[in-house]
Amino acid sequence: MIHVPIHLSGGKHHSQENQLIEIFKDIKKNDWVLSTHRGHYHALLKGFDVNELKRLILSGESMHIYSREKRFFSSSIVGGVLPIAVGLAYSIKLKEESNHVWVFVGDMAAETGIFYECTKYAERHNLPITFIVEDNGVSVNSPTQVVWGNGEHRGKNIIRYKYDREWNHVGPGKDGEDIWVTF
Repeated sequence: MIHVPIHLSGGKHHSQENQLIEIFKDIKKNDWVLSTHRGHYHALLKGFDVNELKRLILSGESMHIYSREKRFFSSSIVGGVLPIAVGLAYSIKLKEESNHVWVFVGDMAAETGIFYECTKYAERHNLPITFIVEDNGVSVNSPTQVVWGNGEHRGKNIIRYKYDREWNHVGPGKDGEDIWVTF
């Protein structure tokens, strides 16, 4: 039913769901959430309508989701949401608002220069932003630590959690099987 690339979240032990639910307990309705190409869980936890999300997935429009009302934005550009998130946080600080920005990135994106530029800038300017690194240990199928080394960089505004991926990043599904999405 889905004829375009899609990156769903899932896991056998629900560790990813549980960790996200814990993180989202701190996210308020007025906060912004920015996410990646696999932001379906994030959108649902931010209050996105299940039927609207299903429509976006089936129409091939779910790798970029935006709702000003829900204060949610996602993009399939690796690291692309980082400077947008920092800009939002800077705006919040200038306006002396009380809300916060939460930005999710993958572990490979967290090893890029734009990640370090954004986290460094945000920390130096005391911006209301938290960076969450979703770490499954691979980018597509390249082991992150083999590519970038064993150092896990942490700042005071960075959260990293690990999860096991259920499906391969590329191809029709796990070990060549078709993936069927049900709601």
